[in-house]
Amino acid sequence: MKPINDRVVIKPASAEETTKGGIIIPDTAKEKPQRGEVVAVGPGKDGNLMNVQIGDVVLYGKYAGQELHHDGEDLLIMREDDILIIL
Repeated sequence: MKPINDRVVIKPASAEETTKGGIIIPDTAKEKPQRGEVVAVGPGKDGNLMNVQIGDVVLYGKYAGQELHHDGEDLLIMREDDILIIL
């Protein structure tokens, strides 16, 4: 899978199952993760090189990206501008 232009494909981290205190979080109360690993990177747009690379762990906006289901995995595809920080 190769995204076009300035898009990246991210595998979101799994949602927290329990709190730090050990309380189990039900599925209906789990928050959408805002952290993930970059699995594919496009070539860039208008001659600008991409800042992220495959394998980078990133934080992104809460409602950023388009959900994608590929080969049994849930992924997100988004523009590089939607990424807030590389960890």
